[in-house]
Amino acid sequence: MIFDTDHDDFRDMVRSFVATSVAPRVDEFIQAGAIARDVWLSAGKLGLLGLHVPERYGGSDAPDYRFMAVVLEELSRVTVALGSAYSIHADIVAPYLLHLTTDEQRRRWLPGFCSGEMLTAIGMTEPSGGSDLAALRTRAVRDGDGWRLTGSKTFITNGTTADLVVIAARTNPAERSRGITLFGVEAGTPGFTRGRRLDKVGQSEADTAELYLEDAWVPDDNVIGAVDAGFPSMMAWLPQERLSAAVANVAHAAQLLDETIAYVRDRRAFGQSIGSFQHNKFLIADLVTRVEATQAFVDQAVLAHVRGELTAVAAAKVKWWSAQVQNDVLDHCLQLHGGYGYMNEYRVGRAWRDARVTKIWAGSNEIMKEIIGRDLGL
Repeated sequence: MIFDTDHDDFRDMVRSFVATSVAPRVDEFIQAGAIARDVWLSAGKLGLLGLHVPERYGGSDAPDYRFMAVVLEELSRVTVALGSAYSIHADIVAPYLLHLTTDEQRRRWLPGFCSGEMLTAIGMTEPSGGSDLAALRTRAVRDGDGWRLTGSKTFITNGTTADLVVIAARTNPAERSRGITLFGVEAGTPGFTRGRRLDKVGQSEADTAELYLEDAWVPDDNVIGAVDAGFPSMMAWLPQERLSAAVANVAHAAQLLDETIAYVRDRRAFGQSIGSFQHNKFLIADLVTRVEATQAFVDQAVLAHVRGELTAVAAAKVKWWSAQVQNDVLDHCLQLHGGYGYMNEYRVGRAWRDARVTKIWAGSNEIMKEIIGRDLGL
């Protein structure tokens, strides 16, 4: 009930694009370990990559976040990895390039960003740091009219295919959180290399890589925002990232639950549909209620964000809760499929694997509870 007719019409267009250009090719993307670039270009032509970018830079200038939520929902109903790869580029990197850049940088980067000709990623997480962003070790040292970057990043979605990576690096060793700066590191920069494509438990179609910076020189023209002001910027946009994760989580769980309900209606054992067994019937009633309650929770967070009222604590609540419900629901869905649920040819098995990381990324569920607990004075 949070969407109006403009969002509904937009959903029809997105759903058609996903059904014709994305869903039939998931196996291809899984085998390749990445989403084909022509799909990104097609999404760009439809205006899906620069939803909140002004038209003068090639964007769609969508009036509110709900349009982004529509795209995330439709992609995540196919696989959560599609929503993840899209979100990194169009939702997570976008605010940095739009709100922290100079007009020259916007004119240089945003047209390709919106068209799909320039794919992006963000390099925050490091091998030693995990969720502790303030502890990053990648360093940037002043060198002439630029900076020398040295360090490594890991678990970077779109890492092997990105043409531009927003890299967080320490520019003031004496400070913890107040000594971090953001840099736009372009593909082909000497000293910037990509490691192996990481072999993940799930989400094979979302390319995830290690990135290495070995004395990589980045000009001052590629500094994003103010020097030493990167950490507050990262913190400012984390609530939207966590909300987007929640939107994808519940859409993914709801779709697989719908498919499971259809399966248990048709699957027969002991002379009747397995969905009619009291245990299964009660279980599904519980799962449907949990998903609908979670959807209402997520929708309220979306509306709060549209109004500019979503807090970091509220985002933490909706992120961890939606991830937990998603994983619980999919575990039960796999069980209801029996042995077939454990076969890769059935979507539920893939979905079960794909979803497990949602309790870890965008800040682990434990970190989310820490944020909530601190807010309670504990």
